[in-house]
Formats: sequence, structure tokens, C-alpha cells
Amino acid sequence: MGNNQLRGDIMASDIRWKQRFSNFEKAVGQLTEFIEKGDLNKFETQGLIQCFEYTFELAWKTIKDYLEQEGFIIKSPRQAIKTAFQTELIHDGHTWIDALEKRNLMAHTYDEDRAIEAADLIRNSYYDIIMDLYKKMGSIR
Repeated sequence: MGNNQLRGDIMASDIRWKQRFSNFEKAVGQLTEFIEKGDLNKFETQGLIQCFEYTFELAWKTIKDYLEQEGFIIKSPRQAIKTAFQTELIHDGHTWIDALEKRNLMAHTYDEDRAIEAADLIRNSYYDIIMDLYKKMGSIR
């Protein structure tokens, strides 16, 4: 691979993570609207959970794209989170892993008690880590 090809690949990955961040930024705005709304009815709670699910998905993919641009090879969400923690891109690795594991369970929040529990986790733990990442990535961009 020539120097021009390598430079092109680096530029493309730099653009890719910034484009992903732009989508992440929009999702964070929507999630923030849910968080700031206060008490939610059961339909709004479902909306909060779905909003968190796609915001979290964009979060780890933004991390992945950024780390790949930095030269890391990332094969999974868990690996993206661990590498982000090791490189100090994120600080609360345990909460990130918990969010990753619970995100899969949130797909089954048709049980109202489970939905309320998920919404509480989003409000009291996961929103903070999302915002920390958003601020950190925004300062890098």
C-alpha cells in the first residue's frame, strides 16, 4: 500500500468517526429531551428506552470509529468499551459494560415493571456516561 493510499484511509476514517459523532450528537439531543421531561407515561417510557438503545449504539460505534482512526482494531462493542477505558476516552468502564449488557435486556421491556427499572437506570446511570462521552468526543472533534 502506497503512502497516498494510507493517507486516504486515515482521512476516510477521520471523516467516518466525525460523521458518526454528528449522528450521535443528534441522538444525545433527543435523549436529553426525554430526560428533561420529568415524569413519563408508559408510552413515553418506551420512547425513552428506544431512544437510549439507539443512542448507546451510536455511542459505541463512534468510539469504535474513533479508535480505529487512532490505529486500534476493534471487533466488538465490549472491545470498543474496554479500549476506550484503557485510553481514557471513557472513565466509568463498569457502567459502560453494565449498559451494554442491560441494553440487550431492554429489548424485552414489554413488562411494565422492567420498563420502569430500565428507565431508572437510564436516568440515574447511563445518561451520565453518554453525556461524558459526548463532551469528551466533542472536545476532540
